[in-house]
Amino acid sequence: MVEILLVAAIIILAVLAVELKKLLHAVISLCGMCILIGILFGLLRAMYVMVFQLLIYAGATIVLFISVIMLAVGDEK
Repeated sequence: MVEILLVAAIIILAVLAVELKKLLHAVISLCGMCILIGILFGLLRAMYVMVFQLLIYAGATIVLFISVIMLAVGDEK
């Protein structure tokens, strides 16, 4: 039952990441999606995949996206 709720939340966050107009909100929903995917892997007892999902995607990639957005917004002024 928990897995079904997680998959539903992942799908909702994925749609929000594509459809939101503000880039920062889209990146935050993408980060939430990556975190929930990591939690889902943890529930499925795939610990190595969970660690890589959380460290690489939810950690490094999202920090890179946010820093690029912040630098790009600063250049427009």
